[in-house]
Amino acid sequence: MRAPLRVDTQPLWDPAVIEAARRLLHEPKSLPAWLFYDAAGSALFERITELPEYYLTRTEEALLEAEAEDILARAFAGPDPGRYPRAWPERAPVIAELGAGTARKTERLLRAALRREPAPAYLPGDVSGSALRAAWERLAAGCPALRVAPVCGPHEALFAALARLPQRKLVLFIGSSIGNYEPDEAQALLRRLHEVLQPGDALLLGTDMCKPLEVLLPAYDDAAQVTAQFNLNMLARLNREAGARFDPGRFRHIALWNAAASRIEMHLESRCSQQVPVAALGIALRFREGERIHTENSHKYDAASVDRLLHGAGFRREHSWHDAKQWFGLHLARA
Repeated sequence: MRAPLRVDTQPLWDPAVIEAARRLLHEPKSLPAWLFYDAAGSALFERITELPEYYLTRTEEALLEAEAEDILARAFAGPDPGRYPRAWPERAPVIAELGAGTARKTERLLRAALRREPAPAYLPGDVSGSALRAAWERLAAGCPALRVAPVCGPHEALFAALARLPQRKLVLFIGSSIGNYEPDEAQALLRRLHEVLQPGDALLLGTDMCKPLEVLLPAYDDAAQVTAQFNLNMLARLNREAGARFDPGRFRHIALWNAAASRIEMHLESRCSQQVPVAALGIALRFREGERIHTENSHKYDAASVDRLLHGAGFRREHSWHDAKQWFGLHLARA
């Protein structure tokens, strides 16, 4: 007699997303910012970077375009200052990037690096496979001589790859991504990076600087509501990857300034009292009208806070570049 056919109907939910959803069990409710970056979220973020209100990307791009040669020369200069600015490692160096995304901004620096000999290798790291594929395609077309080895996963995956490489390294953490972390978390992350680098390796850190609120707030709450879609997409991802049943129409996007913490905060606010089943957790979450889910921080810095951050992680800042308005900073630090 044949055994009956058995079919496993258990949904294939993502364990990392389930773990992230557990943060909704605690008060105040929150979600980690990496949840933004599924394929849909990554595409929405690319749209955000092109919005007139979002000054960060175009300001940083202009800074990288103007200062690429100086950044590379200083990053790979030898211990003898007299060799600057033509110093370049004899062995092909490595340029790595945390949270590389589509590498649109980074291409400016990589093009300058390719004009030097020997040509570097590029290790872009990101949690979004779709963004890394876009980076691969962009660089294959625009920088065909560049050796590219994407690392898909959390920052620790790129750290592990860097620890195995003997070449001189320049690690990019640009785009003000460091501002998404609490100060102690940001310092801990940079300390872990410092541990896998060798003496003389360099870090290029991008930070958004303090500026008037009439500039800051619209960058996170644009007129076209693209940032609102980006924020609400988190709920769609929880529906798909944790078996939740959020109705995004029952939540609104909130962006506000927290002066005490020097940061922009993004939240999702419940428009009504409601219950939301989450199958992967086996519960229904309760929301009060007006209750918020904290989804992102974006800290803003001054020179003193940049130095505290780097020094606490074991780095020493060697040079900084700013735009004419002092809205954005790129900081070269040495391990």
